[in-house]
Amino acid sequence: MIDRDRFPVDPWRLVETSFGLDDAGVTETLFSIGNGYLGMRGNHAEGRFAHEHGTFINGFHETFPIRHAEQAYGFAEVGQTIINAPDAKVMRVYVDDEPLSLDVADVREYERVLDMREGVLRRHIVWVTPSGKRVRIDTDRLVSFEEKHLALMSVEVTVLNADAPVTINCQMINRQDGEDVYGGTPSVPRRAGFDPRKAERISERVLQPQEYWQDKMRSALSYRVTESGMTLAVVADHIVETDNSYTARTLVEPDIAKNVFRVQAKAGVPVRVTKLVSYHTSRGVPARELVDRGRRTLDRAIGEGVERLYERQRKWLAAFWKRSDVRIGGHDDLQQATRWCLLQLAQAAARADGLGVPAKGMTGSGYSGHYFWDTEIYVLPFLAYTTPLWARNALRMRYLMLPAARRRAFQLNEAGALFPWRTINGEEASAYYAAGTAQYHINADVSYALAKYVRATGDDEFLFREGVDIAVETARLWATLGFWRSSDGITDGEGESFHIHGVTGPDEYTTVVNDNLFTNVMARFNLRFAAKTVRDMAEVDGEVYREMVDRLGLEPGEPEGWERAAEAMHIPFSTALGIHPQDHVFLEREIWDLENTPPDKRPLLLHFHPLVIYRYQVLKQADVVLALFLQGNHFSDEDKLADFEYYDLLTTGDSTLSAVVQSILAAEVGYQNLALEYFRQSIFVDLADLHHNAADGVHVASAGGVWTALVSGFGGMRDHFGELSFDPRLPVSWPSLEYVLHWHGTRLEVTITRDQLQVRAEADGDPVGFSVRGTGYVVGPGEEVVVALDGQGPVISGRPSLRELGEARREDGSLLSASVPTVTSAIPIVAATADAEHGVDG
Repeated sequence: MIDRDRFPVDPWRLVETSFGLDDAGVTETLFSIGNGYLGMRGNHAEGRFAHEHGTFINGFHETFPIRHAEQAYGFAEVGQTIINAPDAKVMRVYVDDEPLSLDVADVREYERVLDMREGVLRRHIVWVTPSGKRVRIDTDRLVSFEEKHLALMSVEVTVLNADAPVTINCQMINRQDGEDVYGGTPSVPRRAGFDPRKAERISERVLQPQEYWQDKMRSALSYRVTESGMTLAVVADHIVETDNSYTARTLVEPDIAKNVFRVQAKAGVPVRVTKLVSYHTSRGVPARELVDRGRRTLDRAIGEGVERLYERQRKWLAAFWKRSDVRIGGHDDLQQATRWCLLQLAQAAARADGLGVPAKGMTGSGYSGHYFWDTEIYVLPFLAYTTPLWARNALRMRYLMLPAARRRAFQLNEAGALFPWRTINGEEASAYYAAGTAQYHINADVSYALAKYVRATGDDEFLFREGVDIAVETARLWATLGFWRSSDGITDGEGESFHIHGVTGPDEYTTVVNDNLFTNVMARFNLRFAAKTVRDMAEVDGEVYREMVDRLGLEPGEPEGWERAAEAMHIPFSTALGIHPQDHVFLEREIWDLENTPPDKRPLLLHFHPLVIYRYQVLKQADVVLALFLQGNHFSDEDKLADFEYYDLLTTGDSTLSAVVQSILAAEVGYQNLALEYFRQSIFVDLADLHHNAADGVHVASAGGVWTALVSGFGGMRDHFGELSFDPRLPVSWPSLEYVLHWHGTRLEVTITRDQLQVRAEADGDPVGFSVRGTGYVVGPGEEVVVALDGQGPVISGRPSLRELGEARREDGSLLSASVPTVTSAIPIVAATADAEHGVDG
C-alpha cells in the first residue's frame, strides 16, 4: 500500500526520501504539524506547487447564507466554513538570484522527516545550482504545544563549494483572499468533481485588513472577518545567525509582509534565519489588541531562547508518549502508523482549550473545519483514558453550545436541547437535513462521551456542575421526541413501548427512519444516565443538586419519566432472521449486491442519487455494529455474532469511521483475521490514502478509532457500568501488545501476550479493581498482577458472504434477494451468487 523506498519504516519518524508533485496534497496532509489551536499543512517553505496552502486556526471561520433550492421552516440558514489564515510558512531561498524550485532543481540529497518524539518537521536538501554551486539547505518547522499561539520555523543555507550571494525571503501572505495575487480578488478553484466532503469556497473578500506594520525585523498583519466579525492578528519576528555579512529589507502591504535578508555567503559558512510567528484570534476583540498579544508572545519566546523552545517541545512529547503510547511487538510498520495516528490526535486536540476537535483537525479544509459527533465517539475515549484534561475541555465545548442547542430543539418543536450535526459556532450548518439534522443521535453521543469521561476519571465535580446540564437537556429531548404505543390501546403502563420516529442513524445511506436501532439504544442509555446523575447528585451534594434544579427548572417527576421511557424503549428484532433490524423497515428493502458492484462506482455517494441508495439495504458505515460495541453489555454473544455477520456484507466502508468498529466487533465475535484486515484499513487510511481524499486533511476520528481498535478490540478493554474489564484478542502474528490507561488518576500499564495479561499500576496511584474474563482482581500502587490466558477467544475463518444467507426469508415469508441498481431486475441471492461465480453481472 505504501512505497517503502520513498517512505521507509521508522517506528518514531515519518520519512520521505524523494520529492513528488503528483501526490503533493497527500504529503502536505501527512507532514502537517499543529497543536489543537494552530495547524500548518506540510507545504514546502518555498511556497510553490501546493495542493492547498493551509494555515488553520481552530474555530476561526466565516459565515454565509445557505441558499436552499426550496426553503422550508427550520432548515439551517447560515453556513460556516474554516478560514485559511495568513500563511507565514514561506521562506524562499535564492543563490545567485536563482530560486530553489523543487520541480526543476538538481537535488542530490532530499529527506523530509516528521519527528514524533521532537514534534518538529525537518527537511534536508543538497541542491546543485546551474552554475555548479553545491548548496545545503535545512529547514525546521515547529508548532508549540506549550505556547499555543506560537510557531517557529527556520532555514539554514550553506554554499559548500564557493562564495555566492544568498537571499532568504521570509513572507506572510493572506492567501484566503488571493493566493499569490496580493490584495486581489480570490480565484475560486474549479472542482475536479462533485464531492460533498470538500469545503465551501467564498468568492467575496473574507479578511478585511486592519492594522499592519513593520518594525526592524518584526512584521504584523491583522484582519476582521467580513461576516462572522471574528478578528485575527499574526506577528512575526526574525533572528539571523551568521558570520557572513548581510543586509535586511522589508515591505508591508495589507495582504503581505516581507522580511528579506541579502547575504554575501562565504564557502562553508552557514546562514540561519529563524522566524517566530504568533497567531491570535477572537470572536470580536479589536485587532489591535490581538497584535499586542502577539507581540507579548514573541517577546516571551525570544527572551526564553529558541533552543529552550525545542527542549520544551521534546519534554512535552516525552510526557505525552509516556501516558499515551501503544506498542505492537514485532511490527515496526504498524508501530510507525500507530504513533502517527496518536500524534494526529494530540495535534488536533491538545490546545483546543474549550473549542471542538474538527473532523480534519487543523490539517486541511475538508468538511469546512466542522465539529461532528465523530469527536465524542471516536476521539473522546482516547482523550479520557490518556489525557483527561483534554477530554474535559472538549466536553466543555458542548456545554458552552447548550444555549444554541436549546434554540435548535425549540425550533424543531422539542424540549431540552438538540446539538447540531455539524457546526463551528454552535449553530446547525448542515444544509441537508435528512442526513444532517435528522441525526438526533448526536445528543446521546455527547452524553455517552460525558459518561465515558466520568467513568474513567471519577470527575463528579465536572459532572455535577456542568455536565449534568448536558445530560438533563438531552434526556428531555428524547422524552418529547419519542412517543408511547400500547399493543392493546390502553395506556396503563402494561404492554406499552416507547418509540422514536423520523431520525437518521450513523449510517447516512439510510435516512429519516422509524426506530433506528442505534438511536434507540443510545437514547436509552442517555435517559438512564440522566436519571442516575440527578439522583446521585441529590444524595451526594444537596446544595449543588438544588442549584441544578433551579437552574434547569427540573420537575420532580422527570427522572422517573426518563427511566420509564428507557425501560420501555423499543429495540427492534427479527425472529425470522435472528438479527436486530437497523430500523423498522430496513429488512423490507432489497439488498445491494456489493460483491458485484464495480470498483469504479465506489464510493456510492459520488455515483448514485441518494434516493437510489435509500431504497437498498446498504450501509455507508457500521450502524448496528457500532451499537453492539458501545452498548455491548446489553447484547448477547449470539446476537453480536448474528448481527455482525449480516451487516458486514452490507457495509461499503465508504466512511472512514466504519472499519475501526468492524475490526473491534470482528475480533470479539471470532473473525480475528478479518479484524486485522479492517484494522489495517483503518490505520493506513491516510498514510496510504485508501479513500483517495487524504489531501483534504487527516481523518482524525479514524485516528482515534485506531486507538480504540487496539485497546478495546485487540486489547479487549471495556468499561461497561463503570467497571474496568479485559478480554483480549491478540492477533496470531503479534508477539505482544502494550498500552497505557489512566483509571481514576492511576496510570496502568497493560501488557498482553498469547498466554498472559499483565497489569502494572504506578506507585503514586490508588488501588484499581478490574476483571479478566469474569474473574476479579485488584492491583495496588507499584504492584503488578499477571493473569494466565487460555487462548485469545473464538476463531472463525474467512468473512461473511451473501451465500451464507442461503434462502433466508423475511418475517412475511418473502425471500431475500440482492442486486446492483441497474436496468436489470432483482434476482434471488442463491442465483445471484451462482451467476457471480460465472462472471455474470449481478
